[in-house]
Amino acid sequence: MLEAIGARTMEDLIGRTVPAGIRLGHPLDLPDPVGEAEALAELAELAARNRVIRSHLGMGYQACLTPGVIQRNILENPGWYTQYTPYQAEIAQGRLEALLNFQTLVADLTGLDVANASLLDEPTAAAEAMSMAQRLRDEPGRDRMFVAQTCHPQTVAVVAARAEPLGITLLIGDPATVSPDATWIGALVQYPDTLGAVADPTPFFDAVRAAGALAICATDLLALTLLRSPGECGADIAVGSAQRFGVPMGFGGPHAAFMAVRDAHKRQMPGRLVGLSRDAAGNPALRLALQTREQHIRRDKATSNICTAQVLLAVMASMYAVYHGPDGLRAIARRVRSGALDLADRLRAAGIRVASPPWFDTLCVEGVDAGAVIAAGVGQGINLRRIDSARVGIALDETTSDLGPILRAFGLEGEDARVRTRDDAEFAPPLARTSPYLTHPVFHAHRTETELLRYIRKLESRDLSLTTSMIPLGSCTMKLNATAEMLPVSWPAFAQMHPFAPADQTAGYRALFDQLERWLAEITGFAATSLQPNAGSQGEYAGLLVIRAWHRSRGDNGRDVCLIPVSAHGTNPASATMCGFRVVAIACDASGNVDLADLRAKAAAHASKLAALMVTYPSTHGVFEESIREICEIVHGQGGQVYMDGANLNAQVGLCRPGDIGADVCHLNLHKTFCIPHGGGGPGMGPICVAAHLAPFLPTHPVVATGGPHAIGAVSGAPWGSASILVIPWMYIRMMGAEGLRRATEHAILNANYIAARLAHHYPVLYRGTGGFVAHECILDLRPLKTGSGIEVEDVAKRLMDYGFHAPTMSWPVAGTLMVEPTESESKEELDRFCDALIGIKGEIDAVASGALDARDNPLKQAPHTARAVTADHWPHGYPRELAAYPSPWTREHKFWPHVARVDNVYGDRNLFCSCPPVVPF
Repeated sequence: MLEAIGARTMEDLIGRTVPAGIRLGHPLDLPDPVGEAEALAELAELAARNRVIRSHLGMGYQACLTPGVIQRNILENPGWYTQYTPYQAEIAQGRLEALLNFQTLVADLTGLDVANASLLDEPTAAAEAMSMAQRLRDEPGRDRMFVAQTCHPQTVAVVAARAEPLGITLLIGDPATVSPDATWIGALVQYPDTLGAVADPTPFFDAVRAAGALAICATDLLALTLLRSPGECGADIAVGSAQRFGVPMGFGGPHAAFMAVRDAHKRQMPGRLVGLSRDAAGNPALRLALQTREQHIRRDKATSNICTAQVLLAVMASMYAVYHGPDGLRAIARRVRSGALDLADRLRAAGIRVASPPWFDTLCVEGVDAGAVIAAGVGQGINLRRIDSARVGIALDETTSDLGPILRAFGLEGEDARVRTRDDAEFAPPLARTSPYLTHPVFHAHRTETELLRYIRKLESRDLSLTTSMIPLGSCTMKLNATAEMLPVSWPAFAQMHPFAPADQTAGYRALFDQLERWLAEITGFAATSLQPNAGSQGEYAGLLVIRAWHRSRGDNGRDVCLIPVSAHGTNPASATMCGFRVVAIACDASGNVDLADLRAKAAAHASKLAALMVTYPSTHGVFEESIREICEIVHGQGGQVYMDGANLNAQVGLCRPGDIGADVCHLNLHKTFCIPHGGGGPGMGPICVAAHLAPFLPTHPVVATGGPHAIGAVSGAPWGSASILVIPWMYIRMMGAEGLRRATEHAILNANYIAARLAHHYPVLYRGTGGFVAHECILDLRPLKTGSGIEVEDVAKRLMDYGFHAPTMSWPVAGTLMVEPTESESKEELDRFCDALIGIKGEIDAVASGALDARDNPLKQAPHTARAVTADHWPHGYPRELAAYPSPWTREHKFWPHVARVDNVYGDRNLFCSCPPVVPF
């Protein structure tokens, strides 16, 4: 491979690729690497330091039962967790169907028209709803948001943190004592509330809407099987978490949040939306709809900065609903509420005061010594919630079968305390649910494990994942998710922990966090780390808020300009806008680098207002810019801070460090460089590492103290984000050590340069560094092909499916190009197979250009080809079926068939349909 690219040794390649001035002069200070068995044994020792007891803490997190068929065949199955975001719809029909089921589940239970395909967590979903209300009610004088004081505390905190930089004044109070007026943009209530009370929100929502504001309801999907839906109560937006639908608590995540809205608001809804369209043959086909709302198109005008969602967990929740169906879900809800009713009766019979009914699953016990009751509960093997010194909260869930331990915590006898479904488990009007839900056949057809298993496997077979072939997506780092890294995610000591469990029960998790924070700080060259951001977009947001807080601590309240190169990820300008910054674009030169003259001019022009520069390194164009130190010095010279986007850290680890280069803060995509799998578009984790002067501002949390003495507010619902998947980067770093991490980076650079060398004679490589090499990814320029053949980049992307590959990143950051990132995980054999596919496609393009293949009726314009099409009695094309279906030797040995032909995107947006289609042909 070195010979093919013209380098003598690996040291020669790295020396000619990574600028000498930023090279790390010493090995990373990390523990020596250990093997898989040793690392697992060491992690098991940490896990043993956690004490998992039954938690009745509630606050949006409940224990649940994950059906084994879902755990084994989705959560623990690389055919599901190594899929990429479904941007290439033809090879993502399986998870798109599962997500459509999720949208239908949410829309049905909330009683609203359109639901998205999951968000990050409940509190950030509530914050997104507030931002949505601000956009929809962008009128003079409207700048106040009401939040009920009985929302979950982490929701209030996250919404408050989001409101301040957006110029929104938060009103926290009791819905019964306020009068909505023309200054409100919206109002958020919890239904049922955090203390368990269920009050009919209809009168309040009527008043909110009469005042011209939006009514927002944070709710519980399981409760809604028994309760009147938010839509029927007058809500415009409903948000919440689907965690209790079969997804482990995992000390806070990952979990799929949701949002549902009225039809009129769907184009302002954040996140992804799965819609039904049709393919080239006229058959139904699913796709991501209304993508014009998203970051890479609208940038700072996008509806949100969300890029990763929680797809894998939304798939699990949807399958939980498919398995149980409406009757099963209602039976679970009735049993949970029966337990709460029984418990209330027993406590009251003993003279213990319980807050007034009705409740769903949570009781608030009043007039007790909370400390003594909670201590007694721990002695009984349960955690109860301390509300204040005289009140205790008790949340029941699907796993609660015996009330005895709770009763004994209050000094009562617990005999014959098994939970049984009661006849009075239904709610009385007007709270009672009377409208139907989950009527689509998919929620009735898979009652047995055998049927659900076959359904899961059928959908899996429609999706291309890393189990099939490499996924060479530039800037997305689709690398190996080693089995040894994944195993601990399901260990009960990590999976079954409530995020607000007492500190003395979570010592193992705390030790893991301390180690991982130190390792990540060392890898990046910074002083401190926050693990709270639960997505890369949240890391960007948190890092910029930290910079903003630092400026304000120095009296620089007017610094509100954020410089962003035009090549930056779309999430960058969207995140900057969320933080209250004004985005000023910086040009790139002909080589794809930041234009230093433009940077100097704009940094000087905005010197008194300059807050930050957001820069990706290596650049988004796939090269190590020689001037990166100078870029940082220019910004620092004008009083700004440098935020480095960690999307391309896979080219830095062990070779150079953002902190040494001159950055002040960097977010890390743990789902890229550090092996957390992409899960079909999520979960992700986006912790930030910061220089010493920014460490005091790292985010805090309202329930479990985190962050520094001058901490910004919470940026996600759980103190350490999606904690359960942090075992994956811990395992990766522990097994690799300093030398292994450096070698991985070197091989990522080698693989990218090998692909560039093999393909350069067929597709021009758009950008190279001064040494003639690319970093860990390269951009192939397909634009010249269109002139002679009419073939466009999308045609090549779809034709790659026939060869068994997912397309590289298409038309970004440069339209008409493919950005290829092979990662270090792929063998030379796989790299050659991919290169041979693109070379074969170039031959087909040449045949079109020469007239040997028809300009319209050719295998590129007609790609991808389905099994249905090539086996049909009628073959209408002028090229052979064999060329369509088996264009390469390996496709004859193992063929991945796209489930649908090319999807009609325009039709899907013009005829938006975002829930399970009717059984009759659509």
